[in-house]
Amino acid sequence: MLSLQSPSRLKHEIAAQPEVALELVSLCKSFSGRPALRGVSLVVLAGERVALLGPNGAGKTTLVRSISGRVRLDSGSVSLFDVPVRQPRALDKLGVVPQELAIYGDLTAEENLRVFGRMHGLRGNYLREQVEWALEWIGLADRRYHLARTFSGGMKRRINIACGVLHQPRLLLLDEPTVGVDPQSRQRIFDMLNQLHQLGTTLMLTTHHLDEAQTQCDRIVIVDHGNIIADGALEKLIEETLGQRRRVTLRISGWSHSPLPEVQWDAPTESWKADLQDIVADLPALLHAIGQHGGSVSHLEIREPNLHEVFLQLTGSELRE
Repeated sequence: MLSLQSPSRLKHEIAAQPEVALELVSLCKSFSGRPALRGVSLVVLAGERVALLGPNGAGKTTLVRSISGRVRLDSGSVSLFDVPVRQPRALDKLGVVPQELAIYGDLTAEENLRVFGRMHGLRGNYLREQVEWALEWIGLADRRYHLARTFSGGMKRRINIACGVLHQPRLLLLDEPTVGVDPQSRQRIFDMLNQLHQLGTTLMLTTHHLDEAQTQCDRIVIVDHGNIIADGALEKLIEETLGQRRRVTLRISGWSHSPLPEVQWDAPTESWKADLQDIVADLPALLHAIGQHGGSVSHLEIREPNLHEVFLQLTGSELRE
């Protein structure tokens, strides 16, 4: 088993006594005089699922490497469960799954797990138990003796993740865990991560897939120009960034062009659109105005704002590969 305690017991302890899993205090780092981090501070509580987003060059990669101890900071501090990351025992609590596949193609699935288990200090019966658990967890028990290079991209990703959790880390840091995999493999990976979360593991992941951040994480942190520019649940970010504005899509007969400036033709959907600040107050007035100008509404759809719109509003750019 991944944990000696039941998921329900772990959940109870996290809820009763929130613990700081990760604390970043005023992180600063420059490369050749160019700032990558500009005083980043962040607290992640045990049991949270956090998505770390940002355009390329925003400082996201440097921040991830700082957490894992791979970057020497100019100033600031990183602590894992109240232990400074520079101390070896702090990293025992951390699991890291890199974007690049860190597995050996000429070793079998089982051999890869054994190698990485030993790297994490696992030995004897405990190592064997963890390898058996991992093979079942990633659904490759029946492929244990197959060489990793013969596996699909999704299978390799699952082994990659398993290698990072054999030592039962309390905080798991994942860099683009589903890059290059098909939809079924993506869902399988998130099913695996949900199991870890239910066992009390704190998850922090970077992703270019906004839907992953929106549906799989409780909290979203957006980084740009070396600063954290937004932090919170999606509902909070929408409220702070976009307010009450809602996109209304309408199908209107009786119009060849819009006599109302707030209603515009939307070619991709072959319908009319309007952005309303207060849906309760503005929608009845809009429908009345359309009728007054000879239009008849046959279909109306109100779309909730999403993370994509929040991200564009804050950074002015798309997430890019």
